[in-house]
Amino acid sequence: MIVMANRFTAIATAVLAVAVTLPAGAAHADPTPASAAATPPAACDATQTPPSYTGDVPTPRSVLGFDLGEREVTTAESDTLLAAIDTASDRVVSGTLATSAQGRPLRYAIVGTPGNIRRLPAIEAAIKTLRNPLVPEPAARALARKTPAILWVAGNVHGGEESGTDAALKTLHDLAGRDDCAARRILDNAVVVILPTQNPDGREADTRRNAYAFDMNRDWFARTQPETDGKIELLRKYPPQLFIDAHEMGGTEYFFPPNADPIYHDIAEPTVSWINDVYGASMIAEFTRRGIPFFNRDVYDLFYMGYGDTVPVTGFSAAGMTFEKGGSSPIAARTFEQRLTQWVSLSAAADRRAEILTTWAGVHREAFRQGLAGELEPNKVYNPGNEVITQVPDRKVRHYFLRAGDPAEKAGTELIVRRLQRMDVQVFRLTRPLTVRDFKAYGRPEARTTLPAGTYWIPMAQGQKHWAQAMLNEDTYTPFPYFYDVTAWSLPLLADVSGGSSGQVLLPAAAPVKPVAAPSGRITTSRRIGVLQLAGPSQAANESTGWLRHRLDRDWKLSYEVLVPADVAAGGLAGLDVLLVPDGPAATGNAQLGDAGRTALREWVAAGGRYVGWAGGTQLAVLAGVSGVTLAEPTSDVPGSLFRTTVSGGPLGAGAGPDVMTFYAYDLVMRAADPSHAVVSYPAPDSPDWFVSGFAMGAEELGGTAAVVDEPVGAGHAVLFAADPNFRAFTDGTARIVANAVTADLPSTRAKAQAPDPDAARAAAAVPDRESAIRITVPAARKAAVAGILTGYGATWTEQPAPGGAVRFVVANPGGLSADEHPWAARLPAALRTAGVTPLAVVLPH
Repeated sequence: MIVMANRFTAIATAVLAVAVTLPAGAAHADPTPASAAATPPAACDATQTPPSYTGDVPTPRSVLGFDLGEREVTTAESDTLLAAIDTASDRVVSGTLATSAQGRPLRYAIVGTPGNIRRLPAIEAAIKTLRNPLVPEPAARALARKTPAILWVAGNVHGGEESGTDAALKTLHDLAGRDDCAARRILDNAVVVILPTQNPDGREADTRRNAYAFDMNRDWFARTQPETDGKIELLRKYPPQLFIDAHEMGGTEYFFPPNADPIYHDIAEPTVSWINDVYGASMIAEFTRRGIPFFNRDVYDLFYMGYGDTVPVTGFSAAGMTFEKGGSSPIAARTFEQRLTQWVSLSAAADRRAEILTTWAGVHREAFRQGLAGELEPNKVYNPGNEVITQVPDRKVRHYFLRAGDPAEKAGTELIVRRLQRMDVQVFRLTRPLTVRDFKAYGRPEARTTLPAGTYWIPMAQGQKHWAQAMLNEDTYTPFPYFYDVTAWSLPLLADVSGGSSGQVLLPAAAPVKPVAAPSGRITTSRRIGVLQLAGPSQAANESTGWLRHRLDRDWKLSYEVLVPADVAAGGLAGLDVLLVPDGPAATGNAQLGDAGRTALREWVAAGGRYVGWAGGTQLAVLAGVSGVTLAEPTSDVPGSLFRTTVSGGPLGAGAGPDVMTFYAYDLVMRAADPSHAVVSYPAPDSPDWFVSGFAMGAEELGGTAAVVDEPVGAGHAVLFAADPNFRAFTDGTARIVANAVTADLPSTRAKAQAPDPDAARAAAAVPDRESAIRITVPAARKAAVAGILTGYGATWTEQPAPGGAVRFVVANPGGLSADEHPWAARLPAALRTAGVTPLAVVLPH
């Protein structure tokens, strides 16, 4: 262990050398506050101090022709105002962190005292020194006393949730132009990074998602979108102690933390304390004083690692917070309340600057200590009445390893290493073989294993221990059965890369890995490709098709033609070799095809076409008479988990190995008409191959069913996936099978084109189109209480038997609205509690 510590000390030496050679005073706040942690005097209340403006900064009205809050600004107006403030003020510097898919710049501003703006490089270096876990505590404390905090305000990651942008601009204007004590206190203690809009394309289109239909508040760890990637690179440059992510929701109330359970287990406890006891408490006091309706400890959790709060919390040890203002309020009220929470939070951070920075440095030292000891943080719940349902296993985890010997896994492994490095995780490579007596391959028992030279080694003894665990985990160990989003996201499992962990004290011979370049995902084929989009207004269709278009455009770099069902009957399949049919409402698509379209589709496949469909696209294949697979609705509760599935081999499975991790979220249960057609299957639940990462209740029903089928149809093929193999464009392991379905030479068939199977069609027709349904699973004894709640909301639903004699309510969600957009979904958890219902699982739409 001493050798390991010395190795890490050597790694840190260069960073420490930079820190100690900074010019005297180069990183101090301007001026250094006498008592940053003290309670501010009553004479300088953060929100009641009358604002005093210098007059040097132009007003929004003078630049835009209206005051902020009179109407929503456009992206261009936001950029114009930001530039005008930057030009007029020596407190501000601005830049562009990325360009959106449609070519719009993502503009940001940094505001502070003129001295701190001039010293930004030194402040950046000081903050990164504080982040170094090997900086001794006395040195960190001394540096914290003279370093300003870095605080972030970001808005509008969902394009149709506009007021965060307008409020952020108001905050920028006040910090740049006010000279009263309340503004000065923030400026003297912090530099504030303001990103008014994170989604300019979505803002201009008034859509939640970006131009590729990605919900970018789910993209933070994968960073598939340029908007997300550029933002996180700027976060790495200016690591925050506070990150505000301003959203809107249905209704008129306001949400700010404390959060709902579940909260991811491996995060630093001080970050939760800052969120709840500093910022949350400050906002509760302010909103209570003003009589503004608000709620907390409900709806918005802190679990999935793709949010604008969980990633700042886990990846940067910051107080990451989601703020939600009801979108039914007028823009003036929305802007005012969003700006109020921003100002209160910035003021609370400024008042405790040295305390927060000192603790922040300590968080990284503690993370290093935990990693060295192999300690994982336990699960806990934070809200009264909740109980932990799953505890983190009592097993040491000191190291993760990624194997590098399989050429088929090279691109996936390099992508994982790159993602880790670009979140400042230290990655090494073994220079000699290493025998590990307790190596635990993902989903397998511990076994003595010799790892060859070249294996990637990620030690947990580092400041980014929490992020390493979040990204490399075998399971997320869901602590509480409430699901605002999915429950599995481990990078090696998503990419189908071999690896595992060890709790042993090891002294590997290893060398640091140089920064890994982005691997090329380009594939080539002479086949002509079509993409059939089902029902444009459908969110499921828009998202699944958008994820596919992104994969085709940005990763595989393949050209394609987009069709709608009406094009099929009109001869749109002529000249195409492959038709990709993503998720969407199959019954609607089938009706839009009509008899002529169904006939044309069957004839095209029988003549040698290749139909590749998933989820709703698979259901459409059955309804149209292209396939004879049997489909059924699931009875399990699986809100988004990863299953090991077995691969039978052949060209479709090329590069996947004997198994592949398949992402599943209330998807179809599929059985092949001929078992030999099943290319990828779920193993039996009692098999040693059965492995699930994430929450799953009753998932044994999937055992022995098909995940992927290759069905010969005349001279063609129907390649069908039960679930989306390209979920959010980050399930790279199963996306490889889609690439094979496009490019591989499948066995030529002379199968007789079968007439449509009426039994299969009836089974498929019995599976309703589910647009992001709300799901509530409860003991049968509580059925009447839940029905009463839903009746009160005017909801429509179906009831299903669930495992253990429970009942599942599947509630219709016309339009596929997210929980933010839905008129009452956000109130459902509280309504269940009020009625005394303890659900087995609640899944809100995302």
